[in-house]
Amino acid sequence: MRTPAPGVTAAARVPVLLGPAFVAAIAYVDPGNVAANLTAGARYGYLLLWVLVAANVMAVLVQYQSAKLGLVTGESLPGVLGRRLRRGPRLAFWAQAEVVAAATDVAEVVGGAIALHLLFGVPLPLGGLIVGVASMVLLATQDRYGQRRFEGVVVALLAVITVGFLVGLLVSPPDPGGVLGGLVPRFAGSDSVLLAASMLGATVMPHAIYVHSALVRDRHGRSPEGSGRRLLLRATRWDVGVALVVAGAVNIGLLLLAAAGLQGTAGTDTIEGAHGAIVAALGPAVGLAFAIGLLASGLASTSVGAYAGATIMEGLLHRRFPLLLRRVVTLVPAIVLLALGADPTWTLVLSQVVLSFGIPFALVPLVRFGRDPELMGADRNGPWLHAVLCVVVGLVVVLNVALLVLLVA
Repeated sequence: MRTPAPGVTAAARVPVLLGPAFVAAIAYVDPGNVAANLTAGARYGYLLLWVLVAANVMAVLVQYQSAKLGLVTGESLPGVLGRRLRRGPRLAFWAQAEVVAAATDVAEVVGGAIALHLLFGVPLPLGGLIVGVASMVLLATQDRYGQRRFEGVVVALLAVITVGFLVGLLVSPPDPGGVLGGLVPRFAGSDSVLLAASMLGATVMPHAIYVHSALVRDRHGRSPEGSGRRLLLRATRWDVGVALVVAGAVNIGLLLLAAAGLQGTAGTDTIEGAHGAIVAALGPAVGLAFAIGLLASGLASTSVGAYAGATIMEGLLHRRFPLLLRRVVTLVPAIVLLALGADPTWTLVLSQVVLSFGIPFALVPLVRFGRDPELMGADRNGPWLHAVLCVVVGLVVVLNVALLVLLVA
């Protein structure tokens, strides 16, 4: 790490170190989250607001642990696993992680294709191809201009997502009393439990955990112990906190938008139906902003998903693959599904089910490594933080198992 210039304080350098968490935060505002949050608000109003607040707190804890691992060790989470696992378990772990990353990519390409269809009437297969090509251009910014430029482009897309999804709140502001009531944990029947489980279970995503450690590694490398590492850890805490507050605000805003303007409206269980309801209830300008935000969400999240897939392959197969090659490989299943006429909404739902299977494989090693003195040294987690993380992991895993059981039932 470079030595600060004379007269530049450590506090002044913290903003310069921000960025990786904003890229990882894109996973929390992808098309799958959009569909779940709009459905929750349209069906139950403010009832499940507390679910998003709790999920965001969990996400902050988990993502910081991933970033901290990358900073202290100079390795990604898949890289640490690849170094410690024997060949057989390593390849098996790679297989499940690869399936999870591919499922994530399918959902994000489908979401972008839906946005292009809403905006321009583009057929879904062609829209998916356009999203894939556009994401290749976005990934090329990292290869040509470096990590900081890539982060800047993704942060700009996050800004578009935020404005596009939240502008409707200016037209239909939420009820303050309803918002306060939504912070009280409660349910309204088994369907609300199922929806809450899907919201919580889809919040902490495996590929976001894998990629965050790699983003920090690629930005900072391994930081030597001392004041430099203290500064980077502090900057990372700010990075994660601010980025996930933004992502959490978008998710909460989507639920509030649906609760205030779409509650009781039929057909909002699909993104297309929700868009139609937004146009009818709040006007075409808000509908246009929403569709643009959805397109930005698909473009940004599929690029980050490809980055995560390359990280997984590099760490567990011990081979480095170009991001653009990875993008081509994972684009094919999404285009095939769209060309075969697969229902876009069900494709998104099934992708979330696949993600549920992969969450324990990412979370359990992350928490275990955070307490490992050989790996983390003086920066390992203390007993109280480790206990809290174990509870969080237990809750997330149980909720994902409950989601799978409820979906089957």
